[in-house]
Formats: sequence, structure tokens, C-alpha cells
Amino acid sequence: MARALLALYCCCVALLTGARGTRDARRPVYGPGHGHRPGYRPGHGHRPGYGPGYGHGPATNWGAPAEVCKSRPLDLIFIIDSSRSVRPAEFEKVKVFLSDMVDSLEIGQDVTRVGLVNYASTVNIEFRLSAYHNKAQLKQAFSRIDPLSTGTMTGLAIKTAMEQAFTEGSGARPQSKNIGKVAIIVTDGRPQDKVEDVSAAARASGIEIYAVGVDRADMKSLRLMASQPLDDHVFYVETYGVIEKLTSKFRETLCGLDACALGHDCEHICVNSNASYYCKCRVGYVLNPDKKTCSQSNEEARSDVSEDACMCEAQIAFQKKVHHNIKEITSKLDDLTRRVQQFRLR
Repeated sequence: MARALLALYCCCVALLTGARGTRDARRPVYGPGHGHRPGYRPGHGHRPGYGPGYGHGPATNWGAPAEVCKSRPLDLIFIIDSSRSVRPAEFEKVKVFLSDMVDSLEIGQDVTRVGLVNYASTVNIEFRLSAYHNKAQLKQAFSRIDPLSTGTMTGLAIKTAMEQAFTEGSGARPQSKNIGKVAIIVTDGRPQDKVEDVSAAARASGIEIYAVGVDRADMKSLRLMASQPLDDHVFYVETYGVIEKLTSKFRETLCGLDACALGHDCEHICVNSNASYYCKCRVGYVLNPDKKTCSQSNEEARSDVSEDACMCEAQIAFQKKVHHNIKEITSKLDDLTRRVQQFRLR
């Protein structure tokens, strides 16, 4: 009992001098500003279609959930290979992929604008960035596209997109507005023309290029077309049947993610800031130098010390009363034991 009272006394002294308990251990965080981005980054020949439903391999995390994604404004051009190697049923799969992509983005005149370049041996701008400003119209436009059948003039398609589709006359916004220009190329073959120089020119003009290869696509050509880093801009799927699986990958890449929703180590309040976040404290607390944890302000701390002192006094008084009662019970038990022993001796 004396040890218990001593321990309680020491606890109260610690409270009265402002000592606080240790904080909970913090879980590791993976997100913007912490060296990792959620999801898998295929490229350089990696196969994102490698997992259940693809024939073999472990499941893949396909990126951030849609509810934490808000797309940044873009001028987005799809450059779609519709050569003879792409069968009609496979081309329909490409249309599903395009529709899923549109569903994952904020579409509108002031947010993301979408255009489409269709190519084989010839190139056709199916619709320009200025044509449609809602998802329903875009999906209807996708449904009306027919394959062009012969040839694979990928370099010519990139040149056409750069010189004609990504112009202000076609609905692209002026450079002064700092709107990202993005081209997504989908192909299943080897280009029949040169792609390296024209792709470099397109990138130099400010166009960010993503290259998606399907089935027999030439990986070397995909890498020559795509922007750096290649791990973020080159994708491969084994068949058109699984191309829609890339939708969530592009959603992660093209969207501004809710950094706080992805994970943070703020003790109280997380505040999104562009692609990262910062921490705030609740009223009555101040942010510590680590910019993550919070401590009570001096006024709040003094109030708590007063409350703790009162609680400590009450606990000591209670312990004293319990100790006194135990001593009385022990004395009575000793007296009873002595009388029983005397009774047995008679």
C-alpha cells in the first residue's frame, strides 16, 4: 500500500510540473512529400496487365481511388491507332477505355478539354479540343469513330496533333494560361515511319506524351515517343481486352490527388496544399517545431495543471481512507484469529 501511495504521489508531482504522457507511435506515411507515390509505376517493358484476370502473377494496385481525385485542367489529345491489326471488337474496347478515361476526369471548357486523332496510313482529326465540353457529348463522339484500317503512321499522327490539334485555333488554351498539354498514344504495332525526331519536337513544344502499347507493340518505339521519366509515361497491356485497367493508373497520373486522404502524420488537422499538405492544430494548441505534432498553449496547460492537482488531491485522500480501513480490518482479523487459537487450546 505504501508503494502504491508513493507511485501515486510521484504521478501527481509529474502532472503538476507539466509533464505529459508519451505520444502514440505514428504509423508510416506514404504519399506526396514522403518519397513514395501510391500505386505501381509500370514502364520500360513492365506489364501492368500482369496479375489475376491476366493469366498469372499477383494482383496489382491500380492507383488512387476516384473519390480523392480532382483532375487538373488539361488540353488532352488521344492519338489512336486504328490500323488493320486492330480488329473491330478490339477497337470497341479502345472506345470503352476512352469513355472510362473521360469519366475519371473533370470535363469542361474551363477544366479539361478533349480532342481525338485517329490514324493508320492516313491521319484524321476526329474532333478538336473546342468541339465538346461535357462527358455525354464526348462519349457519343467516341461511339461514332470508325477504324481507318491500313498502315501505322505514328510519326505523322504525332506531327498532325502537334501542328493542328494543339493549336489555339483548335481549342487549345494559350501558353500564358499554363494549362498542361497531354497526348496519349495507343498503338499495337511498330510505326512505319520515324517517331524519334517528331516526338522530341512535340515534347519541346510543351506536349507531355504518354505511350500505351498493346500486344505486339514495339517497346523501343514507345520509349522513343514518351516523355521522361519513362517509368511514368510508358505502359503496356497484353490485350485490348484489359486496356480499361489503365484508367485508374491515368487517373492517378493526370489528377491532383487529395494528399491528406492518401495518408498523413499530422496529429490534429491536415490541410491540402497543391500536391502536398501541411499540419494545423486545434484551438488552444500550438504546432511544435516538427510541424506535425501539437502542444497545449500556456493558458490551456495551466488550466489542465489546476484540474490535475485537484484530481491528484482527491486520489490521495481516497487512498488514505482505503489504507485506514484496511488497517482496521487487518486489526480485527488479527483479534479474531487470536480468539480462535485460544478457543482451540481449551
